Order: sequence, then C-alpha cells, then structure tokens
Amino acid sequence: MCNIGIIDADLIGRPKHRFPNLACMKISGYYKSKGYNVELLLSYDKIKNYDKVYISKVFTDTPIPDLSVYKNVEYGGTGFFYDQAETLPYEIEHHMPDYHLYDNWVNDMIKKGCREKEFEYYTKYSIGFTTRGCFRHCEFCVNKNYNKVVLHSPIDEFLDEDRKYICLLDDNILGFSQWEDILNSLIATKKPFQYKQGLDIRLMTDKKAEKLSKCKYIDRFIFAFDDIKDTEQIIKGLTLWKKYKSTKRCKFYILCAFDRQNKYNNEFWINDIISIFERVIILMNFGSYPYLMRYEKYKESPFYGMYVALAQWLNQPNMYQKKSFREFCLMRGEKSSTYKYMKDFEKQYPSVANTYFNLKYSDLLKY
Repeated sequence: MCNIGIIDADLIGRPKHRFPNLACMKISGYYKSKGYNVELLLSYDKIKNYDKVYISKVFTDTPIPDLSVYKNVEYGGTGFFYDQAETLPYEIEHHMPDYHLYDNWVNDMIKKGCREKEFEYYTKYSIGFTTRGCFRHCEFCVNKNYNKVVLHSPIDEFLDEDRKYICLLDDNILGFSQWEDILNSLIATKKPFQYKQGLDIRLMTDKKAEKLSKCKYIDRFIFAFDDIKDTEQIIKGLTLWKKYKSTKRCKFYILCAFDRQNKYNNEFWINDIISIFERVIILMNFGSYPYLMRYEKYKESPFYGMYVALAQWLNQPNMYQKKSFREFCLMRGEKSSTYKYMKDFEKQYPSVANTYFNLKYSDLLKY
C-alpha cells in the first residue's frame, strides 16, 4: 500500500491559523478513495518515510524549509506561486474533500486546552467553490489573471450533509451571470452559509440585495472597500443594502498600504492613512464595521506604527464602536507603543490628527 503524507504548511508555520486547506483535503480524499494510506504531517521531519508527500500553502510569507532535497515531494498553492499557481488535476479538484483529515490534530489541540469553537471550520463546515475567477484585474489579487467569473462546481460536490454549515470561497459571486441560481441552490440545502471572501458591493442591485437578505447567513455579510475612488459605488451599494438589511450590520475589508502607482513615497503613505479614515467615516455613517487588511508593504512604511495602531482599533468591533482612535490609544496607556505611534504621527501631521483622531461611530452614525 502506498503511503501518502499531506502537509498544510500554513498550519505548521502560522500557529494561530485556523482554517483547513481545501487542496489538502481534496488530495487526501482522492487518494483515500484509491485505498492509499494518507496522513496529515505536523512537521517536515518525516517526509522521507512516505512514498509521496504533498505540501500546500495559501500565504506567501508562511515559512518552509528547503524542499529541493526531497525527491518525493510535490508542492503547490498561492503561497508558493501566487497568481501563477497551477490548478489541481481535474479528478482531484472535483473530488469530495476529506473532512476528517484534521481530526487527530483537532482532538489533540482540544485536549491541550484550546476551545472547540476555534476549530469549527474543521468540524462543522462543508467548504468549496461554486464559481472561480473575477474580472476586476486588481494588481494585489491572486485572481488578477482571470477575465471573468466562471462556474466551478455544484454544491453537491463538496457538501457533507452531516455538517451544519457551508463556507464558500468564491472570488466574486456577485459578478457571475447565474448568481441567483447559486443562491437558490444554497438556500435549498436549508443550511446556514457564508462567503469567506469579501463580496463586491459595487455590483449590488436591488434584486441582489433583496435575495441576499432572505438567505440564512452566518454572522455578518462581508464586503470590500479597497479604493477610496470607489466611494460613489460603495455608498450606492450600501444604500441598497440598508433597504433590505436595515438592522443587520455588515463588515468591510479595507485594503491599505498598496500603492497602485508603485511609488511608495511619503506622499503616498500620508494619503493612504487619510484614505483609511475617509473610508471609515463612510462606514460609520452606515453603521458598518471595518477590518483593516494591511498589504505587506506597510512594514516598510515610515508610518508602520500607525498601521499597527489603526488595525488594533478598527479590527476590534467593540473598540471601534465605542471609542475614537485617540480614546483607544489613550486607553492603551501613555506608555504603550500604540499611544506613542499616535503621538508621533500627530507631531508630524497635526492637521490630519485634528481632522480624524476624534471621530466616533456614535457621532457619525446616520442610517
């Protein structure tokens, strides 16, 4: 019997990572159906003990050892090849995921004192894509080489009836011509579901807003507000959204530290900080929550500390809802790095601080 090892590199290299690797589960499911022995490996130490080892990772900054010394290893995923990552062979890509691949690891982590809730995506969700691709060609996105949204798989292909929830990884479902058919299929399962990626609210219509409002959705709907230039479309989409979801707060991914002109000069950095606050004002007006998504270049910014402090404030809904940025930094203490980052920036740009640091959700909420 052939022995197959599976390595989820993000699981090993990112201790707080809590989402299963779909490619790993599909590879495991395929080879188990062929009668092979398949194991999830939690280190790279025993690679030579297996006939074949498959390694996958999603994030480019996940650390891995030198794999060139192994002749029995195949690796792939956006973490290795970003937008050039190859797809799995058809028979694997469209195989039912092995939802039990992580069972032993999950049980061990719970025995060590971790909460069961941390592992719900491993234990309670069916996970998959109904569509793939996008037409936006965003420079920062792994899907920038696509030209359209295409049908990928029916829900039955990855649906485990014994699992309570469904998690969709579609790149831009609202950009698919048959979006309503997909939603109807999800509704027909009678299972609560969610889209993990930010939905494109720029494509919101009255019909889409009404349909989404009737879905049995898990937690908040998540959209994206990546560019301040999209303000008019975002406001239009939010206005439609509030028509049907007047009491349901939604969340927005806010991309920052990405220079579309690739200059990354001081003018860009200060305008990017201002852009964050301007987008936050709009979200506060509509009672929506932000989640700051920092492009890796923020680490090279002269305002690195501001990006850290803003993420600490914005990515905690309770803090964002109750305190201004200045109040949040003060709460952290005058000796904290958060407070220091805020004060250092204020000394350099007092007019920006005066304009934005005291803004509060409760004062700006309109809808």
